[in-house]
Amino acid sequence: MNPAPVLEVRRLVKRYRGSDVPAVDGLDFTVREGEIFGLLGPNGAGKTTAISIICTVLRPTAGSVSICSVDISKNPSEARKLFGLAPQEIALYTTLTARENLRYFGRLYGLSGRNLSERTEACLALAGLEGSGDKRVDTFSGGMKRRANLAAAILHAPRLLLLDEPTVGIDAQSRNMILENLSALRKAGTTIVYTTHYMEEAEQICDRVAVMDRGRIVAEGAPADLIGEAEDCDNLEQLFLRLTGKQLRD
Repeated sequence: MNPAPVLEVRRLVKRYRGSDVPAVDGLDFTVREGEIFGLLGPNGAGKTTAISIICTVLRPTAGSVSICSVDISKNPSEARKLFGLAPQEIALYTTLTARENLRYFGRLYGLSGRNLSERTEACLALAGLEGSGDKRVDTFSGGMKRRANLAAAILHAPRLLLLDEPTVGIDAQSRNMILENLSALRKAGTTIVYTTHYMEEAEQICDRVAVMDRGRIVAEGAPADLIGEAEDCDNLEQLFLRLTGKQLRD
């Protein structure tokens, strides 16, 4: 029996005012409980627009999104309780300490008292920041900031975790820790949608991937299956370039 769907995206369209071409054009996919789902694509493919719609930041032109059967357009407040987001830009107050940031965001999630304290310390430990919790974020390295960003996203133990380029620009050790933590979160039951330009990461941790180009999905499946079905492709990066081309997307 298949696990229950956590995220369902149906015929999603987003057309920005003044643009003749939709940024998202009929996007359709399902992510099931306990799955790491990679959303891949070149610059301008529509990944961040899709994530922004799922997070209720943008309204779709057409189509629907539901999280744990909650329609995000009809019940956005209820939907926001179900997901956590680690955006590409660091979403922390840099003049506060890591612990102060987590306690602040925890209160926004509705946590308080002992539960807030325990979740704060647990998330600091998960991010490898237990010894740096009282340091200001503006003193952190890039890798530490990324790990703190992830800690803030999982404070309330969300059913769905949305990660937009969570390892961009960081050292190998921080990248390795983040990937190990994502695998651990998945084993604990968290469902993850993961966008990245690092194809080796997606191949390593994702159960399934969808390759987007020009607002549409051009391939979807388990990485090993997609690679095996393609001729002369030894890895996901080769397949990605075959599907989306080698032309620069600045």
